Amino acid sequence: MMMMGEMWPQLGSVIGSVMFAYAIFQQYFPYELRRPIQKYTQKLFGSLYPYIHIAFDEYADGDRDWRRKRSEVYAAIQSYLSTKSSTEAKRLKAHDVKDSNSLVLAIDDNEEVTDEFEGIQLWWTFRKSVPKQSSFSLYPQSDEKSHYRLTFHIRHRDMILGSYLAHVRKQGKAIAVSNRQRKLYINNPAQDWSYYKATKWSHVVFEHPATFETIAMEPQMKEEIVNDLIKFSKGKEYYAKIGKPWKRGYLLYGPPGTGKSTMIAAMSNFMNYDVYDLELTTVKNNTELRKLLIETPNKAIIVIEDIDCSLDLTGQRKKKKDKDEEDKEEKDPVRKMRDREETKKSEVTLSGLLNFIDGIWSACGGERIIVFTTNYVDKLDPALIRRGRMDKHIELSYCCYEAFKVLARNYLDLESHELFGSIERLLGETNMTPADVAENLMPKSDVESADSCLKKLIEALEAAKEDARVKAEEEEKLKAEEEEKLKAEKEAKPKAEEEAKLKEEKEKDESAKDEVKCTHCNGTSAKQEAKENGVIH
Repeated sequence: MMMMGEMWPQLGSVIGSVMFAYAIFQQYFPYELRRPIQKYTQKLFGSLYPYIHIAFDEYADGDRDWRRKRSEVYAAIQSYLSTKSSTEAKRLKAHDVKDSNSLVLAIDDNEEVTDEFEGIQLWWTFRKSVPKQSSFSLYPQSDEKSHYRLTFHIRHRDMILGSYLAHVRKQGKAIAVSNRQRKLYINNPAQDWSYYKATKWSHVVFEHPATFETIAMEPQMKEEIVNDLIKFSKGKEYYAKIGKPWKRGYLLYGPPGTGKSTMIAAMSNFMNYDVYDLELTTVKNNTELRKLLIETPNKAIIVIEDIDCSLDLTGQRKKKKDKDEEDKEEKDPVRKMRDREETKKSEVTLSGLLNFIDGIWSACGGERIIVFTTNYVDKLDPALIRRGRMDKHIELSYCCYEAFKVLARNYLDLESHELFGSIERLLGETNMTPADVAENLMPKSDVESADSCLKKLIEALEAAKEDARVKAEEEEKLKAEEEEKLKAEKEAKPKAEEEAKLKEEKEKDESAKDEVKCTHCNGTSAKQEAKENGVIH
């Protein structure tokens, strides 16, 4: 019997011979001969090998653009395997999520984890490769290619391709939602879109703490909004049934400081949606607006704040350049062209915005919420805010007593107080925004008590009430003066008309007298002339 020590040298010799033969085959055999040999060799091994391999690339093979989008299936697999990695894999990669205190683990390069589904065993492997650059490109491709490879026995083919992969996608998406941080996006200027690895949207982590429990508004309205959002989030089949894109529009209007931005943050936290703050003044035309919509994913809140101001894009003024700047532009034509693009007036039209909200392009994607905010709803075109575009109109007005109680609980941890009655009476008699009420309730030092904050609010409400009274008196006085002026003008009008009429008649009489006198003079002159000519004796 061959000893172990004698077997290893022979095995090494066999492996070396095989590698040498394969190198000779690759180098000296013509391609036309190698190809059929490799083809039938793979078929032979495939008929003997009982396992199937499926590769899930990070990006599609046909997508060579450096601005390509990541595969949703790849992302779902990555999230799904993050729960398996911590117990199965030995080499892991970690990155933080949410509050930067939690970690999500993923398998490292060439690492394998085992999964089990309904008694079937499967193997996942992560692989990464660096492609060779055959030519220089101004916008090079990604440096690395990554993919997950799934291995399973051929007899489980139908089960894996059907139930298992659907299970992986569903679980992966759920895990990704629970792990991810909400983000706040802003659109980049269009002239920056063509740069290497540039994107149409930039983002920061969105950690606004507002919730519907802390937002100051009437409880009935708050409950109505929450129920509306819940109904929308569950309405995929319903919207498909009625033949409408899965989206909903909200118009938030009211005076400044009434909580419109806070409402958007509360909606984002409640729905777990990212916020896309669309700045229309940086969008040059309707085509760019559509491109931004296409780049917006599902489960997003698209916000246009102060829509009445955003639509007025004609106020951009070109700043006068001094001589040095003009000289620099002459030397740098690229800079000159860029400055011209930046100062170019936006050509976004109301029609383009309406198509963005409710046109054909609005159906590109689903589960989106579109929010407009304005301080002056009367300035908006009715076509922009009609039902079907802005489905729900929410007025955020001045602070009421119920909203004050929420603020008192948030800022002072008070559910009741003896001064609440006075505050309720004053809030019913004067207008103060929730922002102003909150500012008065916020303690400015460690020694400031809840009593002093409430008294400060009462003083502010009384001052606001007095200011409103003085302003109302001044307006009433101005109104009375205007009415008196109009009355005087009305009374003076007939008198002026009568005087004008008398003046006109007087002028007519004087004109008639002048005509008679002129006729008499003309007759005397004619007689005198005839006498001199001997006509009259």
